[in-house]
Amino acid sequence: MWIYGRNPVLEALREGRAREVLVARGVEGWLLKELDRLGASYTLVPRIELDTLLKTTHHQGIAALVEEPRYASLEEAFLLAQKRGEPPLLVALDGITDPRNYGAMIRSALALGAHGVLSEERRAAPLSPLALKASAGAALKLPVIRVKNLPRALKELKERGVWVYGLDLKGEKAPRELDFKRPLALVVGSEGEGMRRLVRESCDELFRIPIRPEAESLNASVALSIALYQAALARGVA
Repeated sequence: MWIYGRNPVLEALREGRAREVLVARGVEGWLLKELDRLGASYTLVPRIELDTLLKTTHHQGIAALVEEPRYASLEEAFLLAQKRGEPPLLVALDGITDPRNYGAMIRSALALGAHGVLSEERRAAPLSPLALKASAGAALKLPVIRVKNLPRALKELKERGVWVYGLDLKGEKAPRELDFKRPLALVVGSEGEGMRRLVRESCDELFRIPIRPEAESLNASVALSIALYQAALARGVA
């Protein structure tokens, strides 16, 4: 699979995942210096060649051929939490199908201390080049998990001592009323439909992000970032 964008490609190079790298002629000198510093072998090509190959002009002048991204298991997320000496903090996405939102949520999850992002196979954006670019390489550093049935996966998490908090416009509690230090999974639904009924019923608590009445709602990615920051504050990470 071809991925593009400076952060995803550089991260793939750092992890030894890039098989071939193409760079558009005329890119900024710092990028070529960074490629040289990493010992990367690359080919300079006309920018239009990247446009045609990738079917986009938003590639930032660089692309790499990598293996298809590997989805992780829930166990890998728990092992990461154990390695850090922290209670598990997971993000569960229900119906997030926009690859930009998906990538941005993975990026926020990595930045704010989550140990994994899980979503359902049939109701989620794939780890496409666009999602990888939106994640700025975060999807290559954090366990990204696919499950067949999200309510069932949430039940499994609860059996392992993880509390499930759902972000919901009609949630009765605000973040300050909840305990974010405990083992936790934060559930976010799609912007249009929110969480499905069975997913909502799987939550131990439903909470909302208080906003001014003039604004009807928050972007799902923004709401998740606020909730993750609340968890980071409670855990002393931020």
